[in-house]
Amino acid sequence: MRRSRQPATPHSFLNAERIHIPMQRAETADTPHSLPPQIEHVASCSLPTAWASFQLHAFVEKNTGKEHLAMVLGDVGSGEPVLARLHSECLTGDALFSQRCDCGEQLENAMRRIAEEGRGVLLYLRQEGRGIGLINKIRAYQLQESGVDTVEANHHLGFADDLRNYAVCKPMLAHFGIRSLKLMTNNPRKLDSMKRLDIQAERVEHVVTSNPFNAEYLAAKASKLGHLLTSANPHAPADDGVNS
Repeated sequence: MRRSRQPATPHSFLNAERIHIPMQRAETADTPHSLPPQIEHVASCSLPTAWASFQLHAFVEKNTGKEHLAMVLGDVGSGEPVLARLHSECLTGDALFSQRCDCGEQLENAMRRIAEEGRGVLLYLRQEGRGIGLINKIRAYQLQESGVDTVEANHHLGFADDLRNYAVCKPMLAHFGIRSLKLMTNNPRKLDSMKRLDIQAERVEHVVTSNPFNAEYLAAKASKLGHLLTSANPHAPADDGVNS
């Protein structure tokens, strides 16, 4: 039988660690005071995977020191639209196989689809937890186990819904001569960001099958963040009450 969960109060959420963080607002590519990031391409190597052998490129943001990756396959500088994925880092989903989110499956599916196309690019952006960082994401998971959703957890921790900034994508894509994307995404904010950056982007649906552990997380992304997930196969939340 499913255990009932009583919503916890903000005080009980934060009592143990006494976290007091001023609300951080999202800075998108068109935020007036945002400066275009300065990117340095530092190295590249081959990256053989189960799907194809990609060329892996390492970039560093000069002003923040953040490190980003680009996985490239085939000739992407011809001027034709390039199949692409802008993937924000998710250590728990990408590397630890967590089922609390859909990130790992989206990453694998993007690599597979690029391999099938024979041409494409995947930008791996160091924006863990929609920009709040790994430790704060774990804090958010703890709050979610008390009954709030992924957006509400951000707010309880003092963060906006989504702190990711896609401005870094422009100089990374320009490095390869990419001006037009067939963008694998369910997030309209990514499409809006590309438009503000003067990068042509046509959406390619990238919905993966939900599971009992991420059904509520995906529902919150659809209802509160506007993600286009209508073709997902919903599951009931798990009996143990663990949801993200």
